[in-house]
Formats: sequence, structure tokens, C-alpha cells
Amino acid sequence: MTSPRLALVTGATGYIGGRLVPRLLDAGFDVRVLVRTPEKLRDVPWAGSVDIVKGDLGDAESLRTAVKGVDVFYYLVHSMGGTGDFEKAEEASAKNVAAAVADAGVTRVVYLGGLHPEGGELSPHLRSRVAVGRILLDSGVPTAALQAGVVIGSGSTSFEMIRHLTDVLPYMPAPKWVRNHIQPIAVRDVLYYLVRAADLPSEVNRTFDIGGPDVLRYGQMMNGYALEAGLAQRPIAALPVLTPWLASQWVNLVTPIPRALAIPIIASLQFDCVTHEHDIRGYIDDPEGGLTPYRRAVRLALGKMKAGEVETSWQDAFVPGAVSDPLPSDPDWAGHTVYLDVKQRRTPAPADELWRVIEGIGGENGWYSFPIAWAVRGWMDKVVGGVGLRRGRRSQTELHTGDALDFWRVEQIDRGSFLRLRAEMKVPGGAWLEMRATPSDDGGSIYDQRAIFFPRGLGGRLYWFAILPFHGVIFNGMANRITETALLAARKDAAMAGSTKPAGAGIVAPG
Repeated sequence: MTSPRLALVTGATGYIGGRLVPRLLDAGFDVRVLVRTPEKLRDVPWAGSVDIVKGDLGDAESLRTAVKGVDVFYYLVHSMGGTGDFEKAEEASAKNVAAAVADAGVTRVVYLGGLHPEGGELSPHLRSRVAVGRILLDSGVPTAALQAGVVIGSGSTSFEMIRHLTDVLPYMPAPKWVRNHIQPIAVRDVLYYLVRAADLPSEVNRTFDIGGPDVLRYGQMMNGYALEAGLAQRPIAALPVLTPWLASQWVNLVTPIPRALAIPIIASLQFDCVTHEHDIRGYIDDPEGGLTPYRRAVRLALGKMKAGEVETSWQDAFVPGAVSDPLPSDPDWAGHTVYLDVKQRRTPAPADELWRVIEGIGGENGWYSFPIAWAVRGWMDKVVGGVGLRRGRRSQTELHTGDALDFWRVEQIDRGSFLRLRAEMKVPGGAWLEMRATPSDDGGSIYDQRAIFFPRGLGGRLYWFAILPFHGVIFNGMANRITETALLAARKDAAMAGSTKPAGAGIVAPG
């Protein structure tokens, strides 16, 4: 009996890679993933079905280890929010991959790049994607470099930008590129091509343009979304004064997409973004039922969002400039400047009820204190190019390690008892927020809350003391309202169960 082929997926913590892995498993592949932070995959449903290897494309040694025995290599890593000389870094990573797959005897490389105009000057991000594709095509290992434009799916950056621009603005002053032609493709069709590309004949070593059945102007895409979302179509005025830089600031302010991600997206929209060929049809049949039309792709994405079934999201992407190292353990704090705000509350509510409130924090539920202050802090973060408070959360009821949560990210979650969030807002230092639910002997629970801040330089120290007066309101309010909400929920559950003496009856909630 022939052993299953082994596929190595890079970018498995990202939007496309996180969706590709389970589809490769369904197609009968053994799957290995190469990730910088394996902890981010701890809670994904397929984690136990794959081989997880810690490493980085920039680390040639870890890459050589990861590719041993691999048949198909999926290159799905891009520096969307890259700063500095990211082009050189991506070129170096691509050369590492080219050498590693050639030495290891890999039989197929599948790369996902971007549609781009023939000739003319490209944006740095598109130019980098083209360069990576060329390096892989010259590796000596048969490579399929798929080139896609705007990807439409629940949680995709392009879809979220369209959605928020259309939802927020009843009238849209827009850059002149809203008149450019775009050939969007549904994320399900991208994944279909990625899986099937593993079976291309060995002599195939080339680029393939992939796109959906519709060629639309960007403005038509926004109004197509409006119709599917039950909104009135938006009047759109193309303004030549909105340069790409100004447009990225505009997108940063009116959508949850941070400036670092908006810039490469907008730069790619400066020209028509359509396929120049559809040669892939000669090797891979269209998906059953045909390629997905744009409005159906939007309808499917909205349905996934409504059902809370968003598999992966742009929110999962690393935020440039944000703290990415985990919180050092307490003994390591010795000799370091660290500021703490610690709160503790007791509540008659059981620990499981308290935990439900903790795990449901953020997004539509808010932060349980001084909402104006949180909104202002989120707006300030957007002004300086941060993610802001409107990034929300993928699920309204469950959190997983690595999930984005407004301007925080879940660094650690011990379900039922402990949650640690790492700040991704623009702050002069590193900030964490911890919440813990512990059962108490009387049947209630204890709520512990700890804000931790490691200042960076004088600016960090001044920042902490400048916001210190607000902490008494914000953090006290959080602790009080979280325990009150848990108590009210416990009483409601007890009443619905027909109890004659609801949990916490006769006890006044703290605060």
C-alpha cells in the first residue's frame, strides 16, 4: 500500500494556510506545518492531526529539518505589513526555501502570489511577491506559482475592507482606483486550486493567473456587497486628490484594518487587477458547480459570519511593531521596571459563570467599564496607525490562543480559569492583562485581575503615570462589572431552572 504524500505548509497560522491544512488532510495528505510560534496552534481543531515543527523561513537550518521527507511544499508566507527592508528579507527566505527543497528532493512547490499588471512599476509588496515566485520557479523543483487578486471570504482582509467601508459610509468619497477593474476570487476556489496544484504534472513549472468569473469595478464590488447585506447602494465619487497614502489613512480610520495592512492592499489596487490567462483550466477542472460568482462569495461570507463559523481571519495576522514576545514569568521581573494594577473581587456566582463572562469579553460585549474611555483609546491607536478597538473578535463566545481581541491578542488561555491578553495597541512598552476565575469554598468564586506594563524608556514611564488616574475608573469598573454580570447570569440561570432560592439570593453584588 502506498504511503500518503507529505505536504509541508508554511503560513499555517495565517488566513489561507489555516484553511488549507484541514482540506489537505481531507484530501488524504499527511501534513506538517512550519510555524514560528507553535503555541498559536494549540487550540485549532486539526492540531492533533499534523506534525508541528518550530522554525522560520529565514532560518535555513530549521527549514532543512522541516523539509525532510516532504513531497509537496506550500509557500504561503508574505510580509503584508512588512516594514523596513522586507523585500530583502523575503528574497532571502525564498532563496532558503529554493535551496532546501532542491536538496531534500521535494517534488512540487505550490506558491500563492498576487495578480499584477504586465510591465510598469509595481508596489514594493507586489514586486516582492513576483520576485519570490521567480526564485522558486528557478529552484529546479517544479513550481506552480498561483497568482490571485482580491480574495473574498469571511475574515479576509479584502472582504473586511469592502464590508466596513460600505457599512460605515452612506456616501463614499473614494480614490480614483474605485473605477479600476478587479477580478475577485472566492477563498473556497483559491483553496481548491491550491489542493489540486499538488497533482500537476512534473513538467509544469510556471505561473498561473487565477480569478473568479466576474470582472467588476471596485465600486461595483462595494455596492454588490451592499445588496447582499441588505443595504442601499452607496453613491460613490472618485476623487483624484486621494493618493494611495491618503487613502490608506482613510481606510485605517474608518475600518478596523490597520494602516500597515491597508497600504499594500491599496497599492495593489492602483491598476486593473485581472487575469491575463486562464491556462490552469487545461490542467485543473473548474470546481464542481463552477467558479463562485462574486455576490455568492459575499453571501457565503456573510452567512459564515452570522453563524459564528469564521475559520480564519485577517485578525490572526501579526501586527508590525506590536510586542510579540510572551510575558516573562514573575521571577524574571527582578531588576526590571514593571508597573502593576491588581484587583480582586469575591462573588457568589460560581466559577464557571464567572469564566463565561471573562471569555466573552471584548468585541460586541465591550470591556465592562467606561466605554467612552475605551473608544477614545481605540481611536487614538487608529490615528497613529494601530489596530484600534474595532478589530473585534472572531467568535463571540470562545477564545483560542493567538486570537485577536480588539487591540489585544490572546497569549494564554486555560479554559475555565485563566486568560492572558497581550496588547497590540501602540504603547511605549509591553502591556498585558490577566483575568482569573477561581472557585471559593462557599460555592462562589474569586475574580483576580492584573494589568502589567513594562515601560520602554522615559516615554513609557511618563505614559503609565499619565494614564494612572484613569486606572481607578477603568480597572475598578472592569472588576466590579464582570463580577456583577456573572452574578446576574447565575441568578437568571437559577430562576430559569425553577430554583426557589437563586444563586446569590439576598446578597448584594460587590461594587
